[in-house]
Amino acid sequence: MNQMPSRECSCDHSHAAIPIPQATQPAGSAAAVARYHVENMDCPTEETLIRNKLGGLPGIVGLDFNLLQRKLTVYHNLTSLEPVEHALAAIGMEAVSHDNQNGAPPPRPSQSSTRWWTLVIALVAAGTAEAVYWVQGGNHWLVMVLALAAILTGGLSTYRKGWIALKNGNLNINALMSIAVTGAVLIGHWPEAAMVMVLFALAEVIEARSLDRARNAIRKLLDLAPERATVQQPDGSWQEMEARLVAVGSRVRVRPGERIALDGEVLAGRSTVNQAPITGESLPIEKAPGDVVYAGTINESGSFELAVTAAADQSTLARIIHAVEAAQASRAPTQRFVDRFARWYTPAVFALAVAVAVLPPLFMAGGWLDWVYRALVLLVVACPCALVISTPVSIVSGLAAAARQGILIKGGVYLEEGHKLRWLALDKTGTITHGKPVQTDFIPLAGHDPADSRGLAASLARRSDHPVSRAIADAAETAGCALHDVVDFEALPGRGVRGVIGGLPCYLGNQRLLEELGLSEAVRELPLADLEAQGKSVVLLVVEGKVQGLFAVADTIRDSSRVALAELHQLGIQTLMLSGDNPHAARAIAIQAGIDRAEGNLLPEDKAREIERLAGEGKVGMVGDGINDAPALARADIGFAMGAAGTDIAIETADVALMNDDLRKIPAFVRLSRATSRVLMQNIVLALGIKVVFLALTFTGDATMWMAVFADMGASLLVVANGLRLLRA
Repeated sequence: MNQMPSRECSCDHSHAAIPIPQATQPAGSAAAVARYHVENMDCPTEETLIRNKLGGLPGIVGLDFNLLQRKLTVYHNLTSLEPVEHALAAIGMEAVSHDNQNGAPPPRPSQSSTRWWTLVIALVAAGTAEAVYWVQGGNHWLVMVLALAAILTGGLSTYRKGWIALKNGNLNINALMSIAVTGAVLIGHWPEAAMVMVLFALAEVIEARSLDRARNAIRKLLDLAPERATVQQPDGSWQEMEARLVAVGSRVRVRPGERIALDGEVLAGRSTVNQAPITGESLPIEKAPGDVVYAGTINESGSFELAVTAAADQSTLARIIHAVEAAQASRAPTQRFVDRFARWYTPAVFALAVAVAVLPPLFMAGGWLDWVYRALVLLVVACPCALVISTPVSIVSGLAAAARQGILIKGGVYLEEGHKLRWLALDKTGTITHGKPVQTDFIPLAGHDPADSRGLAASLARRSDHPVSRAIADAAETAGCALHDVVDFEALPGRGVRGVIGGLPCYLGNQRLLEELGLSEAVRELPLADLEAQGKSVVLLVVEGKVQGLFAVADTIRDSSRVALAELHQLGIQTLMLSGDNPHAARAIAIQAGIDRAEGNLLPEDKAREIERLAGEGKVGMVGDGINDAPALARADIGFAMGAAGTDIAIETADVALMNDDLRKIPAFVRLSRATSRVLMQNIVLALGIKVVFLALTFTGDATMWMAVFADMGASLLVVANGLRLLRA
């Protein structure tokens, strides 16, 4: 007989590249890595089965599991993998080495039509056995033959997997179902035993197909980037080749309507590109020479050529896929609770079933057949699969839905915890504002040449990447000011920059820097307050200990920021702006943007302290886009990185990476987190509620085995369908 599709019970897991504490590659070990696709690795009990089997083998250093993607990673010091593969085969695990696939996932298993026919035959045989039983008024020999045919046709694989589990001390659903059906046959419930086995097999198929939607949601990300690209050859000709073979620096041509196969920088041509698959932006973006394009995005109009900037397996899309898969390794709080609950629930109910079968007949004069039957019903009810599967399918659906919107969530824990956010702290420059301020005022002080002062300031400013410095440098360049060579240049975080020009020490910085230089009196005589009250950032040029000029720079607030902040307030989240600018400028921007509170004159460590202070009022999120925000991002419960597309460090380190600079993605994340939290709670209540009802019905004698199967498998199907609703978020 062909084996029925395997039962899907959980997707909690660990990704190969991100070990988890219970099965990890030890720090500092030089273990080799072998990756397998295990088609019938379905439930946490089968993870335990594999762990127990492989964990005792000499040379095995650690194991990682990704049950939803059916991936097993083995860290080892073996010269040959034959013992590993032999051990997996011995417990019925169908493992295919990823190494034999050149790193690509194995092909999707085909659903054999024979499997469906065997199921149809089993269903007909079970139905006929039931009909003959009622017509004959009892167990006719034909009833037993038809029931046995149905059990063997529909349940042979269940018996095989159940036997393997029992041999290894695991009480998974296959073991429980095998015991229950065998027991029903032994006490003479032939038609019911047959129908129970067939219904179980049918539910397995339906559930497997339903879970494929969650699995395919991740796989569809892989399908975004085409497998082939048109590449210029050394002789100048153009040739199609596999994208994974294209080297960095190669010249690739992209035609109108094509998906871009690789990350790159436009060399020639112009076009509009739909970046929605990566950033979630609804409108196409104009691309010209020098602009960056991403693999998986769609070239809508013109044709252009690009220089490849990242190999296929290192593209922004590849990093997103890696991050989404790795996110499954982070067990959400609800999943940890469910795992702990399931560990004692099944053995406890199994022990209860044994007690139900034995104690009433021995001490309460109950009928043996009646109480054994009730115990068998309990065995079917005992499986916690609906509960175990309720969390991971919801989390993975939420992660996939977020990725499609350009929100890269680095773990289920952040998706689940996002609904608890009470405060959101935001950096100002590049987060709330466009991050491209312009110089609005220049006030030279008496006795100093204005052009010379601007030239000195611009010479220092052009050595810095800070937006305020760039604005001053751009204004001086536009005015045609002469620039000077700078030596001993140094950036002073949160204060400004310093350097030596023509042998003279020069400083360009904010009021804090001047106070450190002992120039507080000089600062009081300048019109700083008026400029700062207008929301402008003011920096001053100091040469040889004297202030020579004052520069005011202003940034503009993004329209999307105002909308996002209004949505956050509607969601009940309070906002705080953390800025290195002066308090007056920070408060002016906060008022314009609709932010609750603002703090200025903050160094990076000051921002972290503000986050720590807010932690006493509830969960705190932090949004930033620069290295200066790193301490605060690390201290926050959830760190959001702005504009992460194409930025390796942001994708790798942020808890949540917003693939473009649209702050509206944060309220979208909060809404998705709240929806996920609701679905998780609904699924847990549904799974446990059905169990409780049928446990009660079992003790009253009103539950039958086929009802128990409907309850168990029906609950699994319901929680899967409910979790998959998040894919539409």
